[in-house]
Amino acid sequence: MSGGFTLADEDAGARAGTIATAHGPILTPAFAPVASQGSVKGLTHRQVEELGAQLILSNSYHLFLRPGTETIRALGGLHAFISWPKPILTDSGGFQIYSLSPLAKVKREGVAFASHLDGTKLFLTPRDVVDIQIALGSDIMMALDVFTPYPSPDEKTAEAAETTARWAALARDHVRSVETSGRLWGITQGGVNPELRKRSTAELVELDFDGYAIGGLGLGEPKSRLFEMLELSDGALPREKSRYLMGMGYIPDILEAVERGVDLFDCVLPTRNARTGSLFTSRGTISIKNQKYARDERPLDPGCGCYTCRNFSRAYLRHLYERGEITSAVLNTIHNLHYYLDIFANIRQSIQFHSFQKLKSRITDGLKDGSP
Repeated sequence: MSGGFTLADEDAGARAGTIATAHGPILTPAFAPVASQGSVKGLTHRQVEELGAQLILSNSYHLFLRPGTETIRALGGLHAFISWPKPILTDSGGFQIYSLSPLAKVKREGVAFASHLDGTKLFLTPRDVVDIQIALGSDIMMALDVFTPYPSPDEKTAEAAETTARWAALARDHVRSVETSGRLWGITQGGVNPELRKRSTAELVELDFDGYAIGGLGLGEPKSRLFEMLELSDGALPREKSRYLMGMGYIPDILEAVERGVDLFDCVLPTRNARTGSLFTSRGTISIKNQKYARDERPLDPGCGCYTCRNFSRAYLRHLYERGEITSAVLNTIHNLHYYLDIFANIRQSIQFHSFQKLKSRITDGLKDGSP
């Protein structure tokens, strides 16, 4: 099974390809803006699409709680409900269950937890999580997994990986017994222990998912260990299937991951940071609240072609942020998302022209040596 992925080109370990979905193709490497509640905060879907987003990521846990799976199903599924015509990836909600419900208990059959909204006691099995995502009409669905924080004892990490593999088999068998156009991806675990990561990856590959996420990373481990796990995953995952690094958002880390064969990324970083006045440029990060920008006539990034940079000064953006204007979040988010999506467009092009290393060096040198 190809899982809908076609590998088109490779350069210095980086891969360019296409993920086929029911709502259109995704050219990779790709970045998914986060729309947990069915909306990218600060922007309309039209703006998100015009910025070049090929897909968005929504959260099945949040949507399951509010407005509810059956409500969304009755209104035609998530695409119709939010009027988004392109692919949607939904995560399993596992991270939110464990982070928002500190008393969550992992059992053999599933996870018991309390809603962070009203404390309602809930229990979800791997099959339930698949059914939720099918009801939403997700194009890419994630199997329910268990992860451990960093650092964790090896026995805890091994236990989480074993549970993840058991639940992954249940989810895979269930999705094959129902009718859906969505593709189910498995999530590898194992923390930063090479043997546990190899074992988890081998168990997930044996289940023959449509794609694979590399989970349980970006939780505070040293960068050297993170990159070691990505290199290990690159060698262990099938070349003909998509690879997804969950929740990783800093551009230097993304470039390193692309070089190690990762195809898909998501992160709240560009949108969340935009709302707090932290803006990314080719020469480093600007904190727009800084007094030194009060009379700065320059655009955020003179080399950027986004609507914000073409029309507004740093001084005006600082004024909007200081006054708490809604427009501040809108203009800042437009810029940060454009910055990310433009980099990914350049990454795809550089792989096709076999110049990825040159692009990587140019971006990282600018961030390292620049002065915004």
